[in-house]
Amino acid sequence: MSSSSLAARAIGRSALTVFPIGLGCASLSGSYGPADDVHNIALLHKALEIGVTHFDSSDKYGWGHNESLLANALGTHRDKIILASKFGNLAGRDGRIADGRPSYVMEACEASLKRLQCDYIDLYYQHRVDPDVPIEETVGAMGRLVEQGKVRALGLCEVNPTTLRRAHAIHPISAVQTEYSILYRDQAEDVLKTMRELGISLIAYAPLGRGLLTGAVTAASLGAQDERLRHPRFQSDNLDHNLKLVEQLDAIARKHNASKGQIALSWLLAQGPDIIPIPGTKTMSRMIENTQSAQITLDEDDLTSIAAAFPAGAVAGLRYRAEHMKNLYL
Repeated sequence: MSSSSLAARAIGRSALTVFPIGLGCASLSGSYGPADDVHNIALLHKALEIGVTHFDSSDKYGWGHNESLLANALGTHRDKIILASKFGNLAGRDGRIADGRPSYVMEACEASLKRLQCDYIDLYYQHRVDPDVPIEETVGAMGRLVEQGKVRALGLCEVNPTTLRRAHAIHPISAVQTEYSILYRDQAEDVLKTMRELGISLIAYAPLGRGLLTGAVTAASLGAQDERLRHPRFQSDNLDHNLKLVEQLDAIARKHNASKGQIALSWLLAQGPDIIPIPGTKTMSRMIENTQSAQITLDEDDLTSIAAAFPAGAVAGLRYRAEHMKNLYL
């Protein structure tokens, strides 16, 4: 089966459709240690060549570098791709965790468009909910961007069902982006019930548990600048526990002549056509491997075995530090 023959997945009820597996681009701008632009441009070109159409960025990734990188790599292919970006995750800059003020929404979009060197963004997300600004005001401003032709569809990140309903009542939301994987799924599956009622797709970031589900991450393999060192799931005994847990994918991987990571991505795709994983990597071979996951079909025995091996609460360690978890699922 070739990549081109795989059925595209719709993003909510918008006109946007994408290859089943997209590319999360954060790691191309230093999130997991030093990044090389020449190599990463080649990786982006290869992704496009093998069928990837969905490229996910943010103005936070490299504080603008990532959007500029995508413009340099994919600018001449703009009509072939679905370009997603985000605003509002300040991560403590200027004393703010998030900024959802309507004036900032407009300002951030203009800056992203300039860096992306294009006239519109296909899918534009609020990267983190601003608890000090009503979601109705933020989404109202995002809706004006759609009216102006600067954005085609709207998304939110890490929201709870109540916030999602309030937002969707102001302007249709096409996608919610949240961490979703075999390891971390409680909050994602909770909001997914509301999403399906409203016709909204789930864009699964960190679908490999930030590398845990590949089985290849060890304490020694994490460089000094790798942000995962700050995540509880990668610390001391938690990492040892989680790697042993992931070993339970070995038998299914052998059955399908696949890697553990490919099985993890195939599991996500099997959860429904409204699930679109966006694994991130700066390794060419891993990117190709991830994309090929769309060609694997898990049977009911596989899905039952995975459910038994990875019950809720089996993973050790929060997905972010405790102080950061309070900024999620708002």
